[in-house]
Formats: sequence, structure tokens, C-alpha cells
Amino acid sequence: MKLLVINPGSTSTKIAVYENEVPRLVRSIRHTVDELSSFSHIIDQFEFRKNLVLKELEANNIPFEFDAIVGRGGLLKPIPGGVYEVNDAMLDDILHAMCTNLSFSSRMATCPPSMRTHACNLGCLIASELAALLPGCRAFIADPGVVDELDEIARITGSPLMPRITIWHALNQRAIARRYAAEHHTRYEELDLIVCHLGGGISVGVHHHGKAVDVNNALDGEGPFSPERAGTLPAGQLIDLCCSGRYTKDELKKRISGRAGLTAHLGTTDVPAIVRRIEEGDKHAGLVLDAMIYQIAKSIGAASVVLYGKIDAILLTGGMAHSDYIISRLKERISFLAPVHVYPGEDEMEALALNALGALRGELPIREYK
Repeated sequence: MKLLVINPGSTSTKIAVYENEVPRLVRSIRHTVDELSSFSHIIDQFEFRKNLVLKELEANNIPFEFDAIVGRGGLLKPIPGGVYEVNDAMLDDILHAMCTNLSFSSRMATCPPSMRTHACNLGCLIASELAALLPGCRAFIADPGVVDELDEIARITGSPLMPRITIWHALNQRAIARRYAAEHHTRYEELDLIVCHLGGGISVGVHHHGKAVDVNNALDGEGPFSPERAGTLPAGQLIDLCCSGRYTKDELKKRISGRAGLTAHLGTTDVPAIVRRIEEGDKHAGLVLDAMIYQIAKSIGAASVVLYGKIDAILLTGGMAHSDYIISRLKERISFLAPVHVYPGEDEMEALALNALGALRGELPIREYK
């Protein structure tokens, strides 16, 4: 089986070519601020990113012949985890969330107002367009960030107007959980795990026998603060700020996600650079970074009660898991809860490929997006 994997991110488009389980090409195409600033909206980047994928294949002498093309899943309506074949309903929802002026906008369906726009939304669009060029080629997504398997009790907040929603690193968390299970000769569906993705956003998921029964909204306002997100904020102060007239709605949104967290406090999301500042005597940088670690540990501790303290393992993953400063201090606070295992970086490209391969082989069910 030949597979093309496409993973659009905020500042990069990652692609991979697989023959069965073997990666033949893995590339991360970086996009500069200047390149992306010429596009008014993310949807306007569609042709730019699609053409970059095709050029990368051509530059590496990869024939445009695939059994399936799998894209990173977008911020769709809440759905269970798994592999989904891209269909009109999915494309309509993505397009409705991202734009209103394309020639095919007449196909757009009414879509929940909770849907967000993000570069990952381009994944299924590019996969669908490229797959349509090849006879018999199928387009998939897998475990998008809106996977919702919450226990009903976990949805309730103190206001019926604002039930909890999940936006998290579902693909990488589940891939790491399955990797841990394989290493320990068991099945993900038999384990109770807490998985923490430490990236630009931070998600803490409680995985009970193959389902993420509780996880925070890591995009726009819940959980620990992160390199670029504010996490949970004092509600009263936030309301006062919203009504102060000092900021527009868009500016306030960026204070929640984008220009928040470490970058708001310290002017950068570069953890190694922050650690160097601490080593050079910057006490404020030390306080802020330690505060983030403190909040991550609190979130993991809170997650432990969902499993009544019966946790097989705590798994730490994501880009910040490369940092000895963060991991060593985090372990000091949480290691009493369960064994802690560290998987630095992310496994999203392989996870997408293996999900598509499992679907093509009939080993994984193919879900229908409705």
C-alpha cells in the first residue's frame, strides 16, 4: 500500500510517503511569517500548500501514485475517535467554518458556531482534492483534535450555558498510548493512562480502556497555561477585561490563544532559550516557567481522581518533553501517582499512516462523518 500523509500546521506543512509501514519520505516544509502574511485567511493558503506538496513529491522523484491520502483532521464538530473517510458533509462543515465566498460555498451546510478555524482544517481539503485525481485513491482523516469521548459527568460546568468541550492533541496522545501498550505487551483498550501532550498548547487526557473520558480544551481556555495559550483564567477578571473597552474581540482571543502563556510573560515560546535565561540569573523567567510546570502537575493530579488513583502509567509527550528542565521538575511533583514514561516529540505522521493502513486492510473500521 502506498500512502501520502499531509499535516498542515500553523507554520509548516509536513508530508510523508509510506509504503506499508515503511516511511520512504518525511519532510517538514516551513512557512515564514512573510510567506503567510500575504494570505488574509487560512483558507486562502489552500492552493499554496497543495502546490508545495506536489512540488516536494516531484523534487524527490516520488510518483504521484497512492492507494490513500490521509490528512490531519480539522476542527470539525465533536466526533468519536477513529478513521473517517472524507465526504461531502465533512468538506461542507470545514468550508463553512473557514469561508463564505468560495465558488463551491453553495454546498455549505449549517455548522455549529463552536467550530474554529486553524491550518489543520486544510488537511482534509488537500487530501480530498489530490485523491480525486487518482482512480481508486481514498481520502481519510484520523483522530482529529475534536475527538469527543467524554463521560457525561465530565461535561457539566457551573453554568448550563457553557458545557465543557474538548479540543486536544487526540492523534498524538492516542498514538503514544498505543505505543506504550505495545512496548508493555498489552492493549491500549486494557489500560488506564494519563497522557500529557506538552506543546504550544498542553492537553491532559484521561484514557480509560481505550477512550479519552476526560480531557481539557487545550486551544482556547482550559487547563495549564502553555507556551502560547492562557489556560484557565479567573472568570471575573476576564469578564471585566472584556467589558473594559481596552481590547477588541479579536485582540482578546489572541490573549487567550496565540499571544498568551510563556510568550505573554517572557516574549518567547522558545523553552531552551528561557532555560538559558534562567541559568544566567533571570529569576522572573524561572518563576514563570516553574509556574507552568506547577500548573501542569496540578492538572495531572486532578486527572488522577477520574481513575480513582488507579493509574497504569503517566505518559509525557510533545516538543517540551525534550526539556530536561521541565521533565525533571514535573516528575518530582507527579511520580508518586504512577510510573512516568517520556516520549519526546510527536508521532503524528506515523499515526496518520498507520490509521489509514489499518483502514485499507480492514483492521480498523471506517467511520462516516455526518
